[in-house]
Amino acid sequence: MNTNSDQIKVGSIEITTVRKNIKNLHLGVYPPNGRVRIAVPLKTSDEAIRLFAISKIAWIKKQKTKFHNQERQSKREYVSGESHYYFGKRYLLNVVYINPSPRIEIKRKTHIDMYVKPDSPHKKREKILEDWYRIELKKQLPLLIKKWEKVIGVKPKEVLIRKMKTKWGTCNADDKRIWLNLELAKKPLHCLEYIFVHEMIHLSEKKHSDKFKEHMNSFMPKWKQYKEELNKQPLSYNEWNH
Repeated sequence: MNTNSDQIKVGSIEITTVRKNIKNLHLGVYPPNGRVRIAVPLKTSDEAIRLFAISKIAWIKKQKTKFHNQERQSKREYVSGESHYYFGKRYLLNVVYINPSPRIEIKRKTHIDMYVKPDSPHKKREKILEDWYRIELKKQLPLLIKKWEKVIGVKPKEVLIRKMKTKWGTCNADDKRIWLNLELAKKPLHCLEYIFVHEMIHLSEKKHSDKFKEHMNSFMPKWKQYKEELNKQPLSYNEWNH
């Protein structure tokens, strides 16, 4: 697909415009800082893009304000006493210096114990916790797949986890592959399930069509509530990376 991008400014708001081989204009405001992006058909004029952006400026400002006001953690140092989230619950990190292989354990339902070597640097501790989140998130997948492939009537070929910058989840409908954001290991389980169901439905309904919304309403009546809750969850200090 041919694409090219540019920048425009409407008032004080910078907007990335991306020309693609599509039929309609698509506007998005993305976490964590409210980045604005408009995807437009290849032959759309600059003036048409600007008029579209101006017509949506009130909505854009509302979305940017949400992200600006959203709770976010300070930079993580991976030291004892620091807060970390695990499936929606806040835990205190307890770093234990020990020579055997590093590991993570949940203790007393209030603490995450991280066992590391005394000379373990910041980046190493970050990776240890990240790898643990990945393992814990993967543990949830078999149950989700088993439950929802029967309900929705589609079977994913593969469900993968990766760090993503602007999306909680994505999929390739042709290959029947789903990717989930690693950050979901920090969010409530029902929020993880909402994203999974969303992507499962996309395997058969590629666009956010009326039929897609009908399926969401039918399969998960509270999906809008879960979406709102997910978008209010504390953001990590760093922007998500691919």
